[in-house]
Amino acid sequence: MNDQDITPRVAPQALAARMRANIERVIAGQTQTLEKVLAAFLGSGHVLLEDNPGTGKTTLAKALAKSVGAEFRRVQFTPDLLPSDILGVSVFNPKDQSFHFHAGPIFTQILLADEVNRASPRTQSALLEAMAENQVSIEGKTHVLDDLFFVIATQNPVELRGTYPLPEAQMDRFALRLSLGYVSAETEVEIVSAQERRHPLEAIAPCVDAAEVRWLKQRVKDVRVSDELKHYAVRLARATRSAPSVQLGAGPRASLALTRMAQGLALVQGGDYVKPDHIRDMAVAVLAHRLLLGPQARFSGVTAQDIVVDLLKSIPVPS
Repeated sequence: MNDQDITPRVAPQALAARMRANIERVIAGQTQTLEKVLAAFLGSGHVLLEDNPGTGKTTLAKALAKSVGAEFRRVQFTPDLLPSDILGVSVFNPKDQSFHFHAGPIFTQILLADEVNRASPRTQSALLEAMAENQVSIEGKTHVLDDLFFVIATQNPVELRGTYPLPEAQMDRFALRLSLGYVSAETEVEIVSAQERRHPLEAIAPCVDAAEVRWLKQRVKDVRVSDELKHYAVRLARATRSAPSVQLGAGPRASLALTRMAQGLALVQGGDYVKPDHIRDMAVAVLAHRLLLGPQARFSGVTAQDIVVDLLKSIPVPS
């Protein structure tokens, strides 16, 4: 479906609002985080959810997939998981004396990589090409993935035994790193009440179709970004490279991600142009996980989030 197949009376902001409202029927009290996840999905970026167990990471991924009618696969990452378990493998068929490729779960539209840091670095790297280029190379052949391909990876930050930290190259492939956190007591009571008889996920239905999502992804690129804000985004990313205690700062991919995620957030929030607050709201989620701190900073308790927050305070905001 092309742009002409969708009625011009449907504003992209209205479609994005419909998606958010549909997901909020399941995910309560997480509006800001949900807006950022939608911004990443529509802005063609992948998301790393790092949070404690039971905060709704898996539910969020399922609710998003159901809301857009997308094909959804979940992979539980474990130490014995092999790259072929994700990508697929060729199996010999003795009847016709030939090999037939059996596609792995990566051939989907929305992929939940659950507890991604529990798999070995070799298996983690199976996601790199897919996340960077929307394709995978298997047995010398290149397979193009669906244009809606979107990875939501999760990791538990408190249970580190038996885990393998994600390498910097893979962290850089995630547009955002987010945390859901705990909701208020009132919202938690609402969640308990909502699940007395059945899970809200069972009642959720698609509110947009795949063609509309593809149209929305194109409309994100149309959200206006002034030259001043492009320079602001680049200044923020470049400042991380010379910040004290930082061994490795954010590269040019971060500048691009910060601008695109701000475009996505502007659309999700009902706007058609990027404001400074859109970039500021996305800065920590886009930049912090790309920084490699020196040992002295880690021992003194300084975090990457602290460094990005300090940069936001020190770098002038375009008027």
